[in-house]
Amino acid sequence: MFTPLSDIHLSHLRSIVGDEFVLTDPESIDYASRDETEDLCFPPECVVRPGTPGEISAIMKFASAEKIPVTPRGGGTGLSGGALPVHGGIVLYMDRMHEIIEIDEGNLFAVVETGIITEMFQDAVEKVGLFYPPDPASRGTCFIGGNIAENAGGPRAVKYGVTKDWVYGLEVVLPNGEIINPGGKLLKNVTGYNLTQLFIGSEGTLGVITKAVMKLIPKPKFSAVLLAAFDDPHAACRTVPVLFREGLDPSACEFMERDAMQMALGHVEKTLPNSDAAAHLLIEIDGNDENRLAEEIEKAGMVCDEGGAIDVILAESGQRVNEIWDIRRGAGEAVKSHSIYKEEDTVVPRAKLPDLFVGVKKICADRRVRSVCYGHAGDGNLHVNLLKDTLTDEEWASRLPPTITEIFKHCVSLGGTISGEHGIGWSQKEYLKLAVSEPELNLMRGIKKLFDPHGILNPGKVIDNRN
Repeated sequence: MFTPLSDIHLSHLRSIVGDEFVLTDPESIDYASRDETEDLCFPPECVVRPGTPGEISAIMKFASAEKIPVTPRGGGTGLSGGALPVHGGIVLYMDRMHEIIEIDEGNLFAVVETGIITEMFQDAVEKVGLFYPPDPASRGTCFIGGNIAENAGGPRAVKYGVTKDWVYGLEVVLPNGEIINPGGKLLKNVTGYNLTQLFIGSEGTLGVITKAVMKLIPKPKFSAVLLAAFDDPHAACRTVPVLFREGLDPSACEFMERDAMQMALGHVEKTLPNSDAAAHLLIEIDGNDENRLAEEIEKAGMVCDEGGAIDVILAESGQRVNEIWDIRRGAGEAVKSHSIYKEEDTVVPRAKLPDLFVGVKKICADRRVRSVCYGHAGDGNLHVNLLKDTLTDEEWASRLPPTITEIFKHCVSLGGTISGEHGIGWSQKEYLKLAVSEPELNLMRGIKKLFDPHGILNPGKVIDNRN
């Protein structure tokens, strides 16, 4: 189906970007063959580090003509194998394209190249009193381009939305090498189809995103964090929708069951009161009125008390707030370091979170697979980590697929779906039919075929003619 790279191909790529930016050494190949998705490994034939959209355009024209697969790659922090070159070919590593082109304080927009690290972008806009809220757990290493490709979320999504809510324009290189610029610094725009939003969450299968116009807001002046401990995880989950029914608007509302909390504490080498509680809710509230913030924090504490919390801790100092967030953000790495694992990114309507958690625990108990759950409770987004733990290789291989299938079916039965922010990529493709109808799948196949008739751009991901 695809053309293997030859010395002639490599020579042509070097003529486009320069000799030093076409890499075939074992270290570069190994780096580009992996991301954070379990133990998957798919080596490319070469890694190319373009420096301009024009170079990417030339690469895509060449690859399209020669039928060579091209896989765009950002920071390599993905959790669904979305940036892995499953068919070899070229990995297009975007790390050289990392400039902040403009911070437009008058219009509250920024224009950035998509190879910039998310946290670096956030720090830069905060220096001028502005705020880019989306904050995926990997923000210190992930790229804005990867966030756009996956429509990344994070804890603050409950109040501020996910990446799609902050992207107003793009520069995109299409698989045939053409460059388009949908959207822009416009708060209103219904001039034809919304191509900007079509590319967001498309996981690099429709085009290579090279620049983005990002909306900004003034940074909130104040924030505080509550950590509420519960002796019943179900009670913690039931409390979440009550917070919103009471008129509160938290900037984060996170859930951690006991095992997640204790693994995270060990990983970051910190301690907390009530660390052996069955579950915790981390609730952050921000704003510009300090008195109102105090009232809302007090109200949130009362809701937790009435919901069955055994203790509520208020963190007001910057150091204490950061310590609590370090624990929550350390949960993912902590679980990974504990055992071979498989993480599922389930999401349901917020009020269905208690039913999702109870169902997941029952399925895993029945299948005799250990699970550790944490996630963005305010979004109904529960990260379900299935651990190999003490299972043999044979037990793990036989129990894992039916466990995942049952979890996803349960999630869909509650009005949910199989990915909230991690994407489908390579690892979730086989489960897509559980959540998406055949007419919808056919539309997706048609869109992919229209944009990428030769199927060279990030092939084998999300949707193709075989799934």
